[in-house]
Formats: sequence, C-alpha cells, structure tokens
Amino acid sequence: MCIARRPGLWLACFFTLAVLGANPDNLHAAHGISIDGKLKYPAGFVHFDYVSPQAVKGGQLLLHDLGSFDKMNPFTLKGTAPAGLEDLVFETLTVPSLDEPFAAYGLIAKDIEVARDRLSVTFTINEQARFSDGTPITAADVKFSLDTLKSGKAHPFYQAYLQDITGADILDPMRVRMNFARANRELHMIAGQLPIFSSKFYRATPFDAASLAPPIASGPYVVKEVVPGKTITYQRNPNYWARNLNVRRGFFNFDTITYKYYKDQIVALEAFKAGEFDFFKEYSARAWSRQHAGTKWDDGRIRKKAFKTATGQGLQAYILNLRRPLFQDRRVREALGLTYDFDTLNKSGQYQRSHSLFNNAEFAAEGLPSAGELRLLEPFRAQVPPEVFGPPFRAPLTGREPSRLRANLLRARALLAQAGWTVAADGQLRNTAGQAFTFEYMLPGEPRPFPEWEKNLAKLGIKLTMRAVDFALYRRRLEAYDFDVVAIAGNDFTLPDPAGLSQMLGSASVDEPGGNNLRGVKSPVVDALLKALAAADTLPALRDAARALDRVVMWNHWQIPDLWTADERVSYWNRFAMPAVQPLHFSIDTGALPWPLVTWWHKPGSVR
Repeated sequence: MCIARRPGLWLACFFTLAVLGANPDNLHAAHGISIDGKLKYPAGFVHFDYVSPQAVKGGQLLLHDLGSFDKMNPFTLKGTAPAGLEDLVFETLTVPSLDEPFAAYGLIAKDIEVARDRLSVTFTINEQARFSDGTPITAADVKFSLDTLKSGKAHPFYQAYLQDITGADILDPMRVRMNFARANRELHMIAGQLPIFSSKFYRATPFDAASLAPPIASGPYVVKEVVPGKTITYQRNPNYWARNLNVRRGFFNFDTITYKYYKDQIVALEAFKAGEFDFFKEYSARAWSRQHAGTKWDDGRIRKKAFKTATGQGLQAYILNLRRPLFQDRRVREALGLTYDFDTLNKSGQYQRSHSLFNNAEFAAEGLPSAGELRLLEPFRAQVPPEVFGPPFRAPLTGREPSRLRANLLRARALLAQAGWTVAADGQLRNTAGQAFTFEYMLPGEPRPFPEWEKNLAKLGIKLTMRAVDFALYRRRLEAYDFDVVAIAGNDFTLPDPAGLSQMLGSASVDEPGGNNLRGVKSPVVDALLKALAAADTLPALRDAARALDRVVMWNHWQIPDLWTADERVSYWNRFAMPAVQPLHFSIDTGALPWPLVTWWHKPGSVR
C-alpha cells in the first residue's frame, strides 16, 4: 500500500490483494495467500523469478523527486516526507508477488492463519525479524502499529482504510491476532500490508511530532544523511535481518540511494541529461517524443524504454469538485466533457482514451448490464441516470475531425441552455443570476498552456483559468478540497480495491480533511455498490459489482476522462544490468519504489 506522487497528478495507489473463491474449510496457516488458495511459489522457495540472485551489490543510485520535505514520518497528515522513506526504511507483514495476479507472501510474518469464519487473522512473527537498532520485532510492536495508525495521530486515510480491523490481541510474544468487524474477502490482506513501527522508538519520539529524526524501522536501508528539503541518502543496512530471506533475495542491490529534490519536471529533466541522477520516468507524451532524444541517447550513454505491464489502469481524469455549485448539475458536467477534444491532444497516438474506472481489465463495464449487475442496480433505477441501464459509457471522440468537434460543442451548448446557462451580450456564458461561467484548473509546478481546451470552452462563452502552484501549496489545497478542477490519475491495480475506492468515492470520506474523495461524491447508490464490491467472494460477483459501479460513476460525469497507457516510459543512464524476467504487475515511479530500482544493479565497471 502506498501513497505516491506523480508530477502534475496526485496519485493515491493502493495495491490490494484478495482471496476469492477459496473454500473456507481449507484456510489454514501458510507462507502466503492467493486468490484461489494456490500459490506459484511453494513454502521454502528460493527467490522470486523477476530478480537475479547473481545481482552484484554495490555503488550508489541517484534518483529525484519534486518539491521538498520537512518530516521523517510518511504516515502523518501534516508536512511532507521524503521519497523512498516508506519503502526503503519501513516494512510490512507481507509483500506482494509481482508475477501473480493476486498473491502475497510473508515478510515480517513468517506464517499467516486466516480464521475459518474470516473474522480474524493470526500472524506469527519471524524470530529473526529485527529493527535497525537490533531490537526484535514482537507482537507488541504489531499491536502498537495498528493502534497508532487507527488513532488520530496518523493520516486520516489509515483510520478509514483500517476501520474494519477492530483491534489486535497479543497471543504470545511472537503471535498476534487481528480481529475484524465483519467477514470480508480482503481484510486479512489489508492487515498484511500494515507497516510495523518500533514502539521503543516512538515512545521516545512522539509519532506525530514534526521531526527530522531518522526513524528506527526494520527495512533494508537506514537514513544516512539529510540535507533538509534538498537531498536524502539511504544506506543499505549490512545487518539487515531479511537479507537472505527468499522474498528479499536479489533485491536492494545498491549500497546507497540518494534522492535529489528539484522544483519541477522541466528542471529535473535537464538535471537528468546532465548526469545528476540516473533514472527518469516520463509522463508527457510530447516530452517523451521530443525531449528524450539527442546525442546521449544516440551514442548509447542514455537508454530509453517503454516497459509493458499487464496491470489494470485506474481512471486518469479531470476531477470536478462537486462541492462547487457550478458543477452540481449533471448536464453542466456532461457539457464540459464534450468540450474536451482528446483526439487532437493525443497527436502522438501514445495513449488510449479512458472510458472506465478499470481500464485494461475485465472489470470495466461491457455491453448491457448482466443479470448480476441488474440485481445491484434495479433498486436504484430512479436515482441513477437512465444511461446506466444501457451500453457502457464511452467518452466523446472526434478523430480530429472539425465536424465531429462542432457537433460535440453544439450538444454541449444545448445541455448548458437546459441547465440555465446562455451567452449574454458581453459574450460570456451566464446563468439567470448573471453569474459568469468561469472555473480554475489547478496544477502543480510550472504553468502549462492548454490552448486547445481553452479555445473550445471560449466558443461556448466559458473562461478557463490555469493556476500553477508549488507542490506544497498544491497538496494543502487538495487536502482542504480548495479547487475547482485538478488532474488525477487513478491507482494501478490487479483487483478492484474496495477500501481505496471507498476512500475515493464513499460518502464517509467526503468531509474528511486530507481524504481522497476529491470529487465530493455523496451518493447512497455508490455507497451500496461499494459495499457489494467489498462483500463479493467470487470473481463473477466482484466483476458484477465493479461493472455496476463503473456505469454509475462514469454516467454521472463526475469527471472528464482523459487517458491511459500500460507503458511505463523510462530513460536511464546505461550503467545498469537487470534481471532476465520482467514481472507482470508493476509500476515505475521514482516517488515510490518500482521494480527496476529494487532489482537492478550496476554493470561491472560502471559503479559511480
């Protein structure tokens, strides 16, 4: 589970795994859990296939992040923690397998026992597990971690995400049972994602203190050096307790990892070209085509590759803040979607148009609603758009044909007129109260023009204002829901994540500061479908619930869908070797901890 930042986007990513279709009578203590009770890797397996046990350890890896940082705790609300801290320094009870769709294996927990009634899970702690100060990890630390994240000291996300884990019982020094409020197919997997804290350290350093004191945790790295707000360097712990564990063999091959901070992506790309750091993920199709090129690419000093993934792609969209009266009429929202000419903006053809919450996955709505979907939707027929019961939502396309764009704009004008918005004598679109139709699109970093969309809106009398703010202010305004429109990328996924989706769309989180319900959705229909999604215990039931939710969310036009791609586009200095096998399900983001950075190593003679 991670909260990762992408330039120009706020990405909440939740990697959730689940057990579906398994016979409860067969649930028992095991080294891992999967969707159907089967695991690719047996107990005692040597290593994951997507690592190389021959990887050479050594050297330094230089990365980058944007903005700044002012604290050493990534689990609290106030302030900003440095990149890498959550993944390099802290550890969880279990870790996911990246080449299975839905599987996790024990890390701090060597054994996982799910109760037959699915109302609890018991973790047995590995006797070798140690924090970096040498103290053993015990059941008391696990309970402390759960209690802390469920308290007001932690970021509100964790309180909501862990709300159905009611508490933990210490069975003995090395065993802890987590209890659930209800039977749920994923709660034991959420429990396995729990980051484990040193209760000893946080008794001396209050958990919610605004501190730059390096934390004591159990991960493969420790904080070596901090230049506040500018750089942070992590050093591989030579005494790391799990260095020979099968789920860690072949990982974490660099002696030190340093993150350098830059103002924005433009500055960072120039720094990358100058050799200030090693690895650059590109989000812009235009920049990928035009700026990741030149002599250093031609002569092989820098390599450029789009890594293919099989991972589902969440909805990237322009989020309309329903807390603003301007966006509370569905006709207005639909009209705004018609003004967005995706085909013209996608000149390079590198992207596909988003039509769903669940792109690149079987959980996206298809055809007419199935019988299972109808059972979920029929009780709410009067509360949802009639289109929900027809073909799935498809975002408007133009094929870059002026006649099709004109038709879209005419349709948008008619919808706006129905909603009470007409063009006044001054050329501005106004409502019956004389209010002009104007809204602000907020983005982090440097200003970026959006002439195509501005021009289309202007044809209807709508004024779009671009507001670029620094990353710290961008985050604060998101947390306070102080925006009109922002661009947001949904999480990558293998299975739909009910907990993450509830944070994004559920009524319970709509008024919670710092939450992820940026749209401001407060819908009993959505709440009911989210409950159905969480309760699904077979793949068909999960598919029906996801597709029903997809139809309701997309046909309500709470967002303007943008794009998706399963390509992870990266330029990197040609000094790395990599495993022969690439995993199926992974992401590459230097704000988190991607597969290349934890499994690659320096070629002989190329160590910095």
